[in-house]
Amino acid sequence: MRRVLAAALVAFLPLPALANDLLATALNDHLLPGFGRLEANSAVLAEAAAETCDPQSPRLVEAFHDAWDSWIAVSHLRFGPTETGNRAFALGFWPDTRGVVPKSLAKLIADEDPIVEDPVAFLDVSVAARGFTALEFLLFDPAFADGSDYHCALIRAVTGDIAITTAAIAGDWRGAYGEAFVAPGSEGAPFRTESEALAALYSAMTTGLEFTADARLGRPLGTFERPRPKRAEARRANRSLRHVLISVQSNAELAAILSAGHPEDAAEIAAAFDRAVDAALRLDDPAFASVAEPAGRFRVEALQQRVREARDAARLSIGPRLGIAEGFNALDGD
Repeated sequence: MRRVLAAALVAFLPLPALANDLLATALNDHLLPGFGRLEANSAVLAEAAAETCDPQSPRLVEAFHDAWDSWIAVSHLRFGPTETGNRAFALGFWPDTRGVVPKSLAKLIADEDPIVEDPVAFLDVSVAARGFTALEFLLFDPAFADGSDYHCALIRAVTGDIAITTAAIAGDWRGAYGEAFVAPGSEGAPFRTESEALAALYSAMTTGLEFTADARLGRPLGTFERPRPKRAEARRANRSLRHVLISVQSNAELAAILSAGHPEDAAEIAAAFDRAVDAALRLDDPAFASVAEPAGRFRVEALQQRVREARDAARLSIGPRLGIAEGFNALDGD
């Protein structure tokens, strides 16, 4: 009986060599490329804003979308460098249940706060007035598109701040944090064991999918009696569905890495993610405005269900294979 139990444990718990391979693959194929793209696209965004702060500028708008795409693709990785100094919130302050973002921006504009002229000082501005959510208001909300000199200076301050923040995150992953991440238990490492590091990745994936299902889709869905389309993330820029699609695709990539070595499980997980991607691609509703109507609501609910099925497929296979108990939170890794 003991031999049977021991064999079962070996089947589910990753060997140190396999765990090290998984961590290295996750770092080299998912984390570093993802944060590298974010850094590069954010730099292009800052350069575009330096040339023109006109919200109608095709180059500025394209750079804005490319940079925000890059952030959504890694926004599930909420541990380590993204959490230092509230960097994640400084890049994406959402959900904003109290309307703090427009209030914070309005105060800066009303006071014509000179802090926008100092990139270092701007790092201390409320996270609600920083990042992509704030920039969306400045570029796409008519209430903020006044074309004033201060409006322009604020756009440049926000884009410059995004570039600084994303460069710091990417630099940490390329440097000491990334090196320590693949060497658990070493001096100064954020995780004591390979299992803890893998659990952080697993939790980032499942929590990211839960956030997409419960917040990105659940908030605009509201209830049948009271749908809330105006609660959709990035609706002003018509990006709500885009965020769901990018999140699912990026987490599918991470799921494929974590399920390596188990082809049957990997195929089932990939199929579940493919169904979620297909549901998103079939939905012609970029800001989820259709949730106000029964037919549109049904289609968005169907997408939400496909996202949850992808999450459950990963949970049922990857979690047990890695020996990870449900309830682990990535933030517990330190």
